[in-house]
Amino acid sequence: MGRISRGGGATGGAFPLDSAQIPGCCVNDPNPTAGRCRLSSDGEAPVLHLSGHWLLEGLAALDGCLDDVFGRKGAPSGLRLDGSELVALDTAAALMLWRRLGVGEGAALPARSGFDPRFERILLLVAERLADTGQAHPRRSQSMLAWLGQAAAGVGSMLAGHAGYLGMTLAALAGNLVDPRRMRWREFSAQLSHTGITAIPVIVLVTFLIGLIMAYLLGQQAAMYGANIFVVDGVALGMVREFSPLIVAVIVAGRSGAAFTAQLGTMKLTEEIDAIRTLGLSAEQVLIVPRVLGLMVVLPLLVFVGNLASMGGAMLVASLMLDITPGAFVDRVRDFLALRHVVIGLAKAPLFALVIGVIGCAMGLSVSRDTRSIGINTTSTVVQSIVAVILLDAVIAVILQEIGL
Repeated sequence: MGRISRGGGATGGAFPLDSAQIPGCCVNDPNPTAGRCRLSSDGEAPVLHLSGHWLLEGLAALDGCLDDVFGRKGAPSGLRLDGSELVALDTAAALMLWRRLGVGEGAALPARSGFDPRFERILLLVAERLADTGQAHPRRSQSMLAWLGQAAAGVGSMLAGHAGYLGMTLAALAGNLVDPRRMRWREFSAQLSHTGITAIPVIVLVTFLIGLIMAYLLGQQAAMYGANIFVVDGVALGMVREFSPLIVAVIVAGRSGAAFTAQLGTMKLTEEIDAIRTLGLSAEQVLIVPRVLGLMVVLPLLVFVGNLASMGGAMLVASLMLDITPGAFVDRVRDFLALRHVVIGLAKAPLFALVIGVIGCAMGLSVSRDTRSIGINTTSTVVQSIVAVILLDAVIAVILQEIGL
C-alpha cells in the first residue's frame, strides 16, 4: 500500500502539533500526530483542513472524524481541501476520503491547496483507479477465426502436455520392470482394489443390460426371417470384440479417471505433492505409476467380466423369446466365436487403461491453487478420456480391418 510522510521517511518525519490550535473532532487527542480534520470557511467556500497522519491504522478514527465534521448532511457543495498540515498519507486513507466526498459516483474532484506534491499524486492516483472501477469495460469482439485459432492452440498445448506425461509414465514403467524394487507395491495393491474389485458390480449390471438389449433388438428382426440362431452370433461378436471393451472403458473413465484427478488435485491443493518432492521422492513414481499400472492390469479383467455378463443377458433373452436353450446358446458361441476376437477385445483394454490413467493423472497434477479448478479438471478428464477411448478404438478397428483381422 502506498504510504508517504512529510519529511521523506516512510512513516516518520512527523512534527509536533498543538491540538488546541486545531479545533474539531480530535481536540485534546493524546496523540498530537494522529489524523485529524476540521471544517472552516474562507468566506467563499467551506474548507476541509487535513492534518496529522492519514494512514490505514487510524482509518476508523478518521472515518468518525469526518462523521463529526460533516454530520448527517454529508459533505457540503463546493468543498475545498487544505493539506498544508498533512504529515503522512497512504492509499487507504485517500480512498476513504474520496468515497466520503462522493468521488467515483459522478462527483468532480474538489479543489485542493497546500498539499505536498507526493500527497497530491496519491490522491490523483486513487481517484483515477476509483473512477475506473465504476466503468464497465466493453468486451472486445472476437472473430470466429480468432476463436478457432485460440481453441486450436489450447488443444495443441493440452495434447503436448499429455504426450509429455505419457512418455514420462512409460519411462517410469520401464524403470520398474528393470528394477522392481522401485515399485510402490502397497499403493499398487490398493489401486487394484479401488479400480477393480469395487467396479465389478457396476460393470456386471451395465454389460448385462447391454447384452440383453442387443439380443432383444436383434431377435425381433431375426424372428421375422426364422434366423433366431444368428442372434447369438451378432451379440457374441459385437460384445466381445467392440462393445464390452468400449463400455467398460467409458465406465472406468467416469469412475477411476475422475477419481485420479480429484485425488491428485486435492493433494496438490493441500501441498502434499510438494511435501513428497521435498522429501526427495519422485511424485510421478509414487503417485502416477501405481495408478496407471493398476488400471492396466485391472481393465482386461473387467472386460472379461463384462463379456460374461453380456452373454448372460443375451442368453436370458434368447431363452425367453427365441426358443434357444442355454446349452444351445453356449454351443453356438463356442462354434462361431473365434479366439482371436476375444484376444483382440482383451488386448484393447490395457491401451484404453493407459490413456485413461495418463489423462486422469495429468489433469490432476495440472490443477491450479483453487478448489474450483479441481471440479473443472475432473469434468475435463471424463470428457477427454471418453473421446480418446472412442478415437483409439476407431483407429484400432481400421488398422485391424486393413490387415485382415
